[in-house]
Amino acid sequence: MNLLKNIMKAFLKEAGDVQVVRHSSTWRYLLHDKRAVFALSVLVILTVASLLAFVSPYDQNALSATERLMPPSASHWFGTDDHGRDYLTRVLYGGRISMTVGLLSMVIAIVVGTLAGTISGYFGGVIDNLMMRFLDIFMSIPSFFLLMILNAYLKPGIANIIIIIGLLSWMDVARIVRAETLTLKGREFVLYAKSSGANVMRIIVKHIIPNALPSIVVAASLNIAGAILTESALSFLGLGVQQPNASWGSMLNNAQGFMANASYLALFPGLFILLTILAFNILGDVFRKAMSR
Repeated sequence: MNLLKNIMKAFLKEAGDVQVVRHSSTWRYLLHDKRAVFALSVLVILTVASLLAFVSPYDQNALSATERLMPPSASHWFGTDDHGRDYLTRVLYGGRISMTVGLLSMVIAIVVGTLAGTISGYFGGVIDNLMMRFLDIFMSIPSFFLLMILNAYLKPGIANIIIIIGLLSWMDVARIVRAETLTLKGREFVLYAKSSGANVMRIIVKHIIPNALPSIVVAASLNIAGAILTESALSFLGLGVQQPNASWGSMLNNAQGFMANASYLALFPGLFILLTILAFNILGDVFRKAMSR
């Protein structure tokens, strides 16, 4: 019996080493992929610039009647808006809100989706059937319209937007994690953990979720892009971030009335949305290819 336990422990250690090697090779693959390097560079630059927005010599809410709708220049790199506010400063502070909404709503979606997916896949049977039917019903509802309705009836605010987007975008994550859990629960290291008397929570937290992490990372990168796009669409429709705060979507909404003589008001926030969504989608695609090697 002791010999069998030693063999199983050695097998588990080897499996863990293989998993570490797999993760390290994935990161090497990412760092040698030009698209991934481009995407990471864009996200790092945008994130750092948004965090350092307070360094700007201009106040994002400082009004100036004499500097309204000034085109890009040496003193105002992105020009000024219809209230005379420095547009670069507004774009950077807007990036803070857009990326914060995307990141935190992604965290909510990943946590809820991972828990639902692992519980459904691990227990199977009636629990799995009930959860999957609930998921099917939830996914059949047009989530964007439901999100618009909820956000219209609730008090406008960044916290509400984050919670609503997060709670309406976990379904795809749950399906991905459930599929991984169905595969992993039949693996030798999970069966050995069961036979060793490990409780369900320990098995899920220590064995299932860590081994499903690559798929969760891919889902997270795509989810955060979708969350930023959703927040931008809501703010563009006037249902998202409210004045005096700004997000890229609300800046696009404000730019609609000035397309003829100040098209840069739509150009810069639109370009930042494009670059951010593109970068996260590229990372998700590269992660998926790296994990499938």
